[in-house]
Amino acid sequence: MRRAVCPGSFDPVTNGHLDIIGRASRLFDEVIVGVLINESKRGLFTVEERIEMLREVTASYGNVRVESFQGLLVDFCRTQRAAVVVRGLRAVSDFDYELQMAQMNIGLAGVETLFMPTSPTYSFLSSSLIKDVAKWGGDVSPHVPDVVRRHLRERLTTPGS
Repeated sequence: MRRAVCPGSFDPVTNGHLDIIGRASRLFDEVIVGVLINESKRGLFTVEERIEMLREVTASYGNVRVESFQGLLVDFCRTQRAAVVVRGLRAVSDFDYELQMAQMNIGLAGVETLFMPTSPTYSFLSSSLIKDVAKWGGDVSPHVPDVVRRHLRERLTTPGS
């Protein structure tokens, strides 16, 4: 079985993430979306909330499942029996960092990395940008699934505003 991991923090998941996950799901028998637990970083959404949103927006893919992980990505890949990591690249600047990580992953555990260019429609998207726009009342609906937009509005709406 050809199995791949799409890792990230997904805080929150964007349509750019879903583009990569969906395309990976056509290339592999199973895709595991790995939500990184990073205790040194406080996210807008809890890991549980991110997993819930991801499960909802990937439910139409019969070969995608969502799990959380902590520690080294290669250890997660090993426990999931996945030999490939799929990473989306938005710009050349992403490549510098991702190449170093890919080389470390192959050296540590023989885990290959497939770089997938993001669709031009989503090349500027990042979770940080989405959170910032939503925080100031901007319309993020073209860039995130409806469930994510609702969660953002609920989380960022100040009582009395």
